[in-house]
Amino acid sequence: MILVSSCLAGYKCAYDGNAKTTDEIVELVKMGKAIPVCPEQLGGLATPRTPSECVMVNDEIRVISKKGEDLTDEFVKGAKETLSIANLYDCKYAILKKYSPSCGARTYDGSFTGALSDMSGITANLLMENGIEVISSNDEENVKKLILQLKQEKIEV
Repeated sequence: MILVSSCLAGYKCAYDGNAKTTDEIVELVKMGKAIPVCPEQLGGLATPRTPSECVMVNDEIRVISKKGEDLTDEFVKGAKETLSIANLYDCKYAILKKYSPSCGARTYDGSFTGALSDMSGITANLLMENGIEVISSNDEENVKKLILQLKQEKIEV
């Protein structure tokens, strides 16, 4: 079993209230090979919600909304809940939404200008720290490779 960002699986849970649907990921969920999760919702945030980005404050990653609200606690709670689900299902891989302050292997830099940083999102970072391989949704080659392996059942689920 792998984890996938719920928005990639067709759920309207992205910050703007839309889905970021990837047909192959929807198929994996329907096949019972992927578990959709939305760390922001698991952390108690509403959908839609104000855009948020990761910033470095005193050598600590914080998540700040475009309105200036510090939402780090909610993002950390959602990350911990996501890790609990990953552990429950013994997930070794996760395909997560690019650039998200939760799920991104890289995130926007906090300027709300579209500029990227090298910081990982809160959930992506926690999953990687716990041995789960995180593949960004924009890493098309590795996403396709993992999906093919799952469909051919070359990865234990």
